[in-house]
Amino acid sequence: MRDFQLPGRSPVLATEGMCATSHPLGVKVALDTLARGGNAVDAAIAGAVLLGLCEPQMTGLGGDAFVLMKPAGSDDILALNGSGRAPAAASAQKLRAQGLKAVPPTSPHSVTVPGAVDAFCALSDTHGKLGLADTLGPVIRYFETGVPVAPRVAFDWSESTDMLQGSARDTYLVGGNPPGIGHQFALPGQAEVLRRIADKGRAGFYEGEVAADMVATLQAAGGVHTEADFAATACDWTDPISGTYKGTELVEHPPNGQGATAILMTNILSHFDIAALDPFGAKRAHIEAEAAKLAYDARNRLLADPDHTARLAHMLDMGTAEKLAALINPKRAMGAAASLTESVHKDTIYITVVDRDRMAVSLIYSIFNNFGSGIASDKFGILMQNRGAGFTLDRWHPNEMGPGKRPMHTIIPGMLRENGRVTMPFGVMGGAYQPNGHARFLSNMVDFGMDAQTSIDAPRAFSDNGVMKVERGYSDTVRAELYAMGHAVVVPDGPIGGAQAIRIDESGYLEGASDARKDGCALGY
Repeated sequence: MRDFQLPGRSPVLATEGMCATSHPLGVKVALDTLARGGNAVDAAIAGAVLLGLCEPQMTGLGGDAFVLMKPAGSDDILALNGSGRAPAAASAQKLRAQGLKAVPPTSPHSVTVPGAVDAFCALSDTHGKLGLADTLGPVIRYFETGVPVAPRVAFDWSESTDMLQGSARDTYLVGGNPPGIGHQFALPGQAEVLRRIADKGRAGFYEGEVAADMVATLQAAGGVHTEADFAATACDWTDPISGTYKGTELVEHPPNGQGATAILMTNILSHFDIAALDPFGAKRAHIEAEAAKLAYDARNRLLADPDHTARLAHMLDMGTAEKLAALINPKRAMGAAASLTESVHKDTIYITVVDRDRMAVSLIYSIFNNFGSGIASDKFGILMQNRGAGFTLDRWHPNEMGPGKRPMHTIIPGMLRENGRVTMPFGVMGGAYQPNGHARFLSNMVDFGMDAQTSIDAPRAFSDNGVMKVERGYSDTVRAELYAMGHAVVVPDGPIGGAQAIRIDESGYLEGASDARKDGCALGY
């Protein structure tokens, strides 16, 4: 139980259904969907789509999604890969010939075909109750009339104005400036797109006028996308991967997501007595940072499109973690484990919903960078993701850009399972931080007995590309000790990540937790 004399949030308890996400209106729409007969899938879709309006710098119809889902009456977990592919004419060789060492994140070459809409359609068709038209109906009016810009959203918006280009500046800026807190922001063009999806399903987005608008905008900017690339988009059902940390099973989405990185990191941490350390002390933060360096190095070398990832078993093997753990000096920071070649940033939304039948959805949905590529379709204002910046241009690398290929992805939904029972869908936003965030969230609960809300509230640190970001929640003494160990310590300008979780208690109630680093909340009924 938290100390009620200190700032913080209590967990939210309910029985019939619950949602936790990063904006209150997303939670409201999800709960309204449950209350009118929808299930967790319907609610997650409605809430996620609305977040594309409430947090347009984070996500939108031009993005990708990954989903873990527990059906009602079962403890099996299904995985859905809603990430898009590079166009058929994509070529790393041509970009190398231009002298490029990496995919420019604000170029059309960074734009992979958006996969989220196809994933939402597939989820609704196979596991929803209401149907897509009924699910999206109440959401559309918000896109038409607008919502007030929330404080964290305004902060992110002001940091990212320069990302926007062309017609995107007309759609997402107000007189050339980012909208302030409380500004009523609407996307009427996307309201029309949603009406077409509600009417025609995936064809309303991937075919016809909407697809033609996206393709024409990309081609005008120098992209090689075609309408055939959009029409061919298809999500994939796949099997999740998992590892066990001190009796709790951590279930992750398989590649091309980076979930294997979180499992490898927890496997490395299992070789240390983390529970004997101060949870907010320098020694724990140091070991966590060193484990992250090693796990992320493996990610950068091994993870890619699932058709091109050949060493997943090696990455998940406990013997690999044991050898890596032996490289950690508990008193001294190592240099960078290897040069980080992928372009990894930090912008995502996460939503989790559990309904009265205990169907559970863990869904993460993103356009990658703040405002993605910065390119929006001219007619409908659909911001295009820049997931292609996650490719490398290194020849023969498993994650080398190629035609019809999926890039390595940062977004990873998570679930926990204990003694065979699914106990918690959860997610930690924050781009590169996400695997580290999953490992820390789990360790906070398993090693230190924190509830989900306390685990989320706890201060964070992240060793990112040679710099150790340490939130202000840590003391100056801890920062000084980390510096003395050899870490390049900085206090980040903004918070590290954001998290949401719902615990499914065996006695029957639901316990929701939501990160104060975002604008959202957990609510149930």
